[in-house]
Amino acid sequence: MPLIDSGSIAGAQYLRLGINDITAPREGYVLAQEADVARLVAFVAGWPRLRPLVIHCWFGVSRSPAAAFIAACALAPEVEEAMIAAYLRKQAPFATPNARLVALADDLLARDGRMRAAIEAIGRGREVSTGVPFALRLPGPQRAA
Repeated sequence: MPLIDSGSIAGAQYLRLGINDITAPREGYVLAQEADVARLVAFVAGWPRLRPLVIHCWFGVSRSPAAAFIAACALAPEVEEAMIAAYLRKQAPFATPNARLVALADDLLARDGRMRAAIEAIGRGREVSTGVPFALRLPGPQRAA
């Protein structure tokens, strides 16, 4: 499964990470690696912020909330991780961000464990049969990068 595809959604730019929702190696599954998170951060950094960024995964509870949290932390380095995590919990009470993705991003973004701690602090989201769309808006005006 390719990690990055482009051009097949009516010419739109998009990033596809072919990873499974696991936090430790498991035979037959693809564990997220630092390179996957680096691709996500680079993609988000190149987002012009003229239109919403859509992030989704198969179930919508763990990988996509982790990716949204990572994106917000990458795009708003001046905002405390705990504030972003609390806002994520408010917008998506079911979210249980994938701890592996968050840990890799915490290291990559040099957040010194604060991203991990923020996600641990909000705890596991409420049980659902599937995630529900939610918006995670960054503080301040949305602008072209």
